[in-house]
Amino acid sequence: MRLALVAVGRLKRGPERELAQGYLARADALGRGLGFSAVQPVEIPESRARRAPDRCAEEAALILAAIPAGAAALVLDEGGRAITSEALAAQVGAWRDGGRPGLAIVIGGADGLDPTVKARADLLFAFGAATLPHGLVRVLALEQLYRTMTILSGHPYHRGAP
Repeated sequence: MRLALVAVGRLKRGPERELAQGYLARADALGRGLGFSAVQPVEIPESRARRAPDRCAEEAALILAAIPAGAAALVLDEGGRAITSEALAAQVGAWRDGGRPGLAIVIGGADGLDPTVKARADLLFAFGAATLPHGLVRVLALEQLYRTMTILSGHPYHRGAP
């Protein structure tokens, strides 16, 4: 299964970038044995349109174009469902085992997501109701992807309830 992290904006140098790169490397190393490709980061430029709806629409066109055909889309949105790491791993495993060719994890821009991106989601996912900085969301998304892989492999990194 090919993996992509599609995010609006660039991750600047600093601690978030270092953490993201660390989880990216861990996921890439563990994922090979589980049928996952290396994670392909795709950074979508932030729109410079004047109005927020126009910015969201411009970004949406680029986001949707970056999601590979047939891939499952896990779209991060504050209005999405908060599910456990185990449930997330089960869903990703089901997509992989069901023959989905890819998984795109999508992080929108500062103005949120256009409804067309939300409509494309196979899973609209939230880390909770709080608004979080985009750099931190990227780190959390990559950590959860790595955690998903550890759960699927039976690795002890994830020590959830028995």
